Amino acid sequence: MNTALLRQFIFSHAEASFSRSGGPGGQNVNKLNTKVTLRLRIDNLIGALSEAELERVKTLLANRISNDGEIVITSDEERSQRVNLDRAYFRLETLITAAARLPKYRRPTKPSKAAKEARLKAKRRQAEKKASRAIRPEQPE
Repeated sequence: MNTALLRQFIFSHAEASFSRSGGPGGQNVNKLNTKVTLRLRIDNLIGALSEAELERVKTLLANRISNDGEIVITSDEERSQRVNLDRAYFRLETLITAAARLPKYRRPTKPSKAAKEARLKAKRRQAEKKASRAIRPEQPE
């Protein structure tokens, strides 16, 4: 996957809207639109991602995709609109990149002979510890 191409597609196809934000900021909160809402239609990523990557993104981010086929990211942590916009773009890019990446292939392995013996030895030690605590009735001789 070409991350530079993906970043370019996100910057050119995502729609940003701004609104009033809550939280700290004093009168700034009441006057400025610092909250950023970023919308990106998944279908716009066709040129940036392969078909397999796009399918993986659609399945892994199914809960994040709206009925209109958009991923919506909001950012209102900072008092600056510019910083919130940068954060929203970064979060969107990392979300899509992580979803598009193929999971690492897990090669099936078996425990070694030494590991099996160590496990059995630990089990025996634990069993002996428990057995030594048991209260046994006296045996008549």
